[in-house]
Amino acid sequence: MHNPTALALDLHPASPSLRERQGQWLLIAGGVLLGTIGVFVEEAGQHPLTTVWFRCAFGALALLLWGAGSGRLHELRLHGRSWWVAGLTGSLMVLNWALFFGAIARTSIGVATVVFHIQLIWVMILGAWLLRETVSARQWAATLLALCGLALTTGLLNDIAWLHGIDFGAGDSYLLGLLMCVGGSLSYAAVTLMAKTERKVTPFALAWWQCAVGVLILAWVPAVYGWPASGSSWAWLAGLGFIHTGLAYAILFTGMARLAIGKIAVLQFVYPLAAVVVDWLVYGRTLQPVQLGGMALMALALWAIRQPPMAATK
Repeated sequence: MHNPTALALDLHPASPSLRERQGQWLLIAGGVLLGTIGVFVEEAGQHPLTTVWFRCAFGALALLLWGAGSGRLHELRLHGRSWWVAGLTGSLMVLNWALFFGAIARTSIGVATVVFHIQLIWVMILGAWLLRETVSARQWAATLLALCGLALTTGLLNDIAWLHGIDFGAGDSYLLGLLMCVGGSLSYAAVTLMAKTERKVTPFALAWWQCAVGVLILAWVPAVYGWPASGSSWAWLAGLGFIHTGLAYAILFTGMARLAIGKIAVLQFVYPLAAVVVDWLVYGRTLQPVQLGGMALMALALWAIRQPPMAATK
């Protein structure tokens, strides 16, 4: 999510090769775990804002327990500008999660997750525009390729226009879901850029404060939309906080700290791939060949964007 090195748990010294293997398996495990988010969202059966509030509440508790266990609670103290960064990024994360959860109901777990990953493109474009970061010609070409892959992945260019086996009722609902994904990816990209410019706040602190801000600004939601009526809904919502926020973040941050940037970029695609597979295994929803081709184009393009320039590699 942000610079992961501050969250590394190097409790047992290991050789570079062993550390790298450990990092790879941790990122794979974290990506597979995140790929199940959509199932928890759908099975909870709550309004997207209710789902976001519970994820923030249970996630804040999970991260607090992890921070206490790893001796990082002192990182939660903020000063000066850091308060504004925490508040703004927290608000953007709430918007991101609400749009993403709402998009799942209108499209599918697989499509929503894949389209959401266009956020890597926004990070590059906004970084070049706002932070004056250098973008190579190869990266711009890869951006065009990723956008072409995105167009194919949405399913709007298919002969039948929709995913096989899903009755959307109205095309406008599906299109709205796609737009919600794009909006969510833009808000996530903004969070990423703000985290890059605010280095006084550690990734752990930023993640916890984002959840805390979400709890505060959405405190009205349960009163308006109601509390979950069944015990199973509570369990699914608790899972979003403890499993997909606490446990998954700990696994991913620890794994990323043990790998080079290039390998992190490649392994990050485990998440959308896992989401597509989970959607198929649990709900029988599959992507059409054209959409799978678009997903492959996006993966190739985003991998190229995250790679260092050829002159810097050996």
